[in-house]
Amino acid sequence: MATEATPAPPSSSFQLILGSSSVARRKILAEMGYKFDVMTANIDEKSIRREKPEELVLVLAEAKADAIMSRIDISDYRKDGVDPTLLITSDIVVVHKGIIKEKPTSKEEASQFLKGYSGGHVSTVGSVVVTNLKSVKRCSAVDIAEVYFHEIPDEVIQNLIDEGVVFNVAGGLLLEHPLVLPFVEAVVGSTDSVMGLHKALTEKLIHDALVSP
Repeated sequence: MATEATPAPPSSSFQLILGSSSVARRKILAEMGYKFDVMTANIDEKSIRREKPEELVLVLAEAKADAIMSRIDISDYRKDGVDPTLLITSDIVVVHKGIIKEKPTSKEEASQFLKGYSGGHVSTVGSVVVTNLKSVKRCSAVDIAEVYFHEIPDEVIQNLIDEGVVFNVAGGLLLEHPLVLPFVEAVVGSTDSVMGLHKALTEKLIHDALVSP
């Protein structure tokens, strides 16, 4: 689990790039009070495999950062007198009964995922990677949370699938969705971590990435 955040030094001036197209991550970072640009990695996530979820989410977030960095001119970010720019990338998977669940690829798979969660619990394993494009210093960490569910009616599951939103998130898990919230019994850990970006962990990594090596 993540520890308490260490705030970045007040005198630090820096720019932020969020390397994600996730609406939830954009919302979370904005809630933290940051202004940022958005870039997407567009990597083939299925081509990167690891057995352990902690290793998988970390290597995927690093691959996203590497892909974005390969498309920009790093020398522009390393010039003297230029404020540091931090690139934030992340990844998340759902683990249910020891099996890693990524974004469902069919209605059948989405239904299987959600029915499996009903009356049970899942873990979310999320990574955050912050890369200082000026110093090329990279800081990373993984956070784990657990979500416990009441029984989820079949019609609710079908409505979620018909909306199509479940196909955009790991494990088809949309904690913040108004159809899902009434059936969440408890969250052990950080709700924002389940949604894709742990606030306190991100703050700590931003601070660490700004500290000279």
